[in-house]
Amino acid sequence: MSLALARKYRPKTFADVAVQSHVSNTLRGAIARGRVAHGYLLCGPRGVGKTTLARVLAMALNCENKREDGEPCGECISCQRIWSGSSSLDVVEIDAASNRGVDDARELRERAMYAPSGEDRFKVYIVDEAHMLTREAWNALLKILEEPPPRVIFVFATTEPQKIAQAAAPVLSRLQRFDLKRIGLAEIIKRLSTVLEKEGVKVSEDALSMIARAADGSMRDALSLADQVISIGEGPVTAERVREALGLVPEDEFLAILDIIGAHRAGDVFDTVTKLADAGVDFGVFLSGFADILRAQLTVVLNGKAEGVSAAAAAALRERKDFFAA
Repeated sequence: MSLALARKYRPKTFADVAVQSHVSNTLRGAIARGRVAHGYLLCGPRGVGKTTLARVLAMALNCENKREDGEPCGECISCQRIWSGSSSLDVVEIDAASNRGVDDARELRERAMYAPSGEDRFKVYIVDEAHMLTREAWNALLKILEEPPPRVIFVFATTEPQKIAQAAAPVLSRLQRFDLKRIGLAEIIKRLSTVLEKEGVKVSEDALSMIARAADGSMRDALSLADQVISIGEGPVTAERVREALGLVPEDEFLAILDIIGAHRAGDVFDTVTKLADAGVDFGVFLSGFADILRAQLTVVLNGKAEGVSAAAAAALRERKDFFAA
């Protein structure tokens, strides 16, 4: 069975993590200078590299051939086991969504008291979905986060840091917090292009843009969507194939609504919306796509450029420029 693209191309070094250089550089520098904190809180939207950075940190701390600048080699047995998520004595990943109670926290606290497997190794506990931990669970962890055993590192990852602030505000002062950014369209397209080239898959620019927009700032989602598109057939990946695989609304439908607005034909909106509803269109997805078209039409009117849409849609928007000119 083939490995999912999101797992196959998960970064193995700090340098490979897209966009999050403000976090990567800090963690790499801390390792190189021997100033690693005992606890980190990685915050940000889904699929932007929180768990990946936690794993790379664990790899760098326990790498057998660590570079002087703090980067892991990514090739030794220790790095390979941590990168793949295989069982490791010194690196433990915990899903707080299913291990969220005070008893789970006490068990974690007791396990953390045991020394790492070697004198040159670190025990790293990666707690995903940390906002799911209960107030009582955080209270149970409070003391060990304040006075941790030697060579024990806690990394908490969350998409909702405000919930941690509400449930356990004192914990935040005991952790170094990093806020990861959403990944921009250009970065996602660049990464998708590189990955699909390595996979030997030909893909059009319009198809790449459509997948990147559907990913909504998540690199993991972009790679998962690319996997989904590739799996429905052979040959080059086209915009039509992406639209079919992901159930996206054809751009012609957006342009039809735009024409109704431009011509002030308010009564025709009802028939168009009914047709979309009968076709099973998700109106949340539709409104998001229509907002992109409206924004692109505005940029065409203001500076002649149509950004964030396909070449065909851009040409259609330029033809409609005079309808919306001031």
